[in-house]
Amino acid sequence: MEKIKETKVKNLYVGVRGIAVKILNRIERTDAYLDKLLDAEMRHSQLSSVDKALLFEIVHGVIRQLGYLDWILTGFYKGMYVKCIPNVKNAMRVGLYQILFLDKIPTYAAINESVEFVKKIQGKKSADLTNAVLRNIIRNKENIRFPDRNENLIQFLSAFYSHPIWLVKRWLKQYGEEFTESLLQANNAKPSISLRVNKIKTNKPELKKLLKQVEIKFHESKYFDEYLHLQNLSNIQDWAYFKKGYLTIQDESTAFSVKFLDPQPGERVLDMCAAPGGKTSFLADLMKNKGEIVALDLYDGRLEMLRQNMKRLGVNIVKTVAVDLMDFNDNDKFDKILADVPCSGLGTLTKKPDIKWKRYLGELKKLNDLQLRILQKAATLVRKNGYIVYSTCSIDKDENWNIVNKFLQKHDNFELINASSRFSENLIDENNCVQTFPNVHKIDGAFAAKLKKID
Repeated sequence: MEKIKETKVKNLYVGVRGIAVKILNRIERTDAYLDKLLDAEMRHSQLSSVDKALLFEIVHGVIRQLGYLDWILTGFYKGMYVKCIPNVKNAMRVGLYQILFLDKIPTYAAINESVEFVKKIQGKKSADLTNAVLRNIIRNKENIRFPDRNENLIQFLSAFYSHPIWLVKRWLKQYGEEFTESLLQANNAKPSISLRVNKIKTNKPELKKLLKQVEIKFHESKYFDEYLHLQNLSNIQDWAYFKKGYLTIQDESTAFSVKFLDPQPGERVLDMCAAPGGKTSFLADLMKNKGEIVALDLYDGRLEMLRQNMKRLGVNIVKTVAVDLMDFNDNDKFDKILADVPCSGLGTLTKKPDIKWKRYLGELKKLNDLQLRILQKAATLVRKNGYIVYSTCSIDKDENWNIVNKFLQKHDNFELINASSRFSENLIDENNCVQTFPNVHKIDGAFAAKLKKID
């Protein structure tokens, strides 16, 4: 009976819009993350490549513009919108996103798809409600009003740029109105994909030639020669040369911490929070696959992903250890340590828009405690005159400089290395650390500080 029931439910969520609603329901009801849910659907569905691209666009778009869409729907929904049935709510979100943001889909088609889906899964009454709300919005599209920014700036920025109120309030305090508004706009931009050339197996001219042969358009990276940026989204992971390990998908922002650490062939390097291994493989590449990298993670399942990634890329100098890193000890100190700590991910909202709706202020404070403890642990494992790079994919000051500053105040045997010795001035913050922002650098937000053990 259970299998029959599951099959019936599965058959209700068919086609691009049906699958989109299913994914949105799960994001709303569970702790599941968008990228994993979407990846599972892409791998197991029978959708064409065109429909897969549309599914990606709709789901990412709805989550990206969730606050904007819900502000409008709340104003047109008769009753308590927050109590609306998830299937109906997400079908309306899907329909409204298509109406407002996708030019190639006719309005009537967007409405009909949503209405028919709701009718099939919730009945005629809910379908009529969906139809009425969406058509009413279309008729009054020019009259939609958002909060008055002069009366309530926080509420205006939150609704119009689709970010939670607590986050808008926090960034206004840290960065001011003009910069925050620019940042919110950048977070809502459509994501781009960047590739890192794996020099263990190939070189940049060869990879560019191969990309041109399959008509994948790209342009040069802005900051690092190892990178290329794709001009549009593609199923690059299905490409034969991806499987052969000629490249890896990696945002250019992730390179700063690895480049700043500057690992050399023959050195002994520790990657403290390694899985799934994007930075680990770059460390090995810069080391010319010579020396030793010890990669830690709490779960061996995650390290298995890392091992498979290393195998694909031809990396053979990585030793994996499944351990709580606070319990990890090694009699031989490390030349260099990468402490790429667990963080909020608030620098990656362009690619992972669901993060902004899943994070909360109390969680940040818990992360701050863990981040400081990891940096303190790294201090016990690095040799004298060795280096630690502390890094995050966040733009929040409490996760970045404030952690490094707290560490330095209690560890006078470490000194901060000025990042301007390695990178251009527009990448350096007021504390001489690396800090990138989506609105300024057109890549993900990331932070990196380099510390030297002097005694």
